[in-house]
Amino acid sequence: MRFRSSRGFNVGVVRHKALVGVAMCSLVMAGSAEAATQGSLGATSTGTVSITASVANRAQITGLTDVTFAAVDPGSAASSAQSDCVWSNTATKGYSITATGSGTSGAFTLANGALNVPYSVQWSSSAAQTSGTALTSGTALTGQTSTALTPTCVTSPTTTSSLIVSITSTNLQTMVAGTSYTGTLTLLVTPQ
Repeated sequence: MRFRSSRGFNVGVVRHKALVGVAMCSLVMAGSAEAATQGSLGATSTGTVSITASVANRAQITGLTDVTFAAVDPGSAASSAQSDCVWSNTATKGYSITATGSGTSGAFTLANGALNVPYSVQWSSSAAQTSGTALTSGTALTGQTSTALTPTCVTSPTTTSSLIVSITSTNLQTMVAGTSYTGTLTLLVTPQ
């Protein structure tokens, strides 16, 4: 149903046109803040363009070294700690880390033939540590924060975190002397 004012205007149509006009003005004003401007014809002509850039979340782990337990005494646990570099470009410099072994279902084991020797993995988000939070294969340890300013820690600090790998005395005693047991540990860093 349409209503007419005392002056003969169709109120519904006027109201609709007014709302469309307001919406169009809003769109033009919102777009003009970032829109390019065109130059006019003359001896010189000047135009402008708006430039916007952003980057995706990224992380990098570097500084890792192979772990070797050579001719260790099986009467005591063996442990190896190393400092490495984790960089994250998120606003909080946050990341998670997930460790996976090369054993069955990602188990942390060293193998020689049919014999598998378990080892444990710990992580610390601080450098030069000999203990940290125990990792479970395939499970992300979240809430970690990096202090790295650049990827690969080319500027100070040169290391940001610690990886600790250990084998208990009980597990060392299952190993045959002079025989090498090998495995691969994969570390997945995800920016948060």
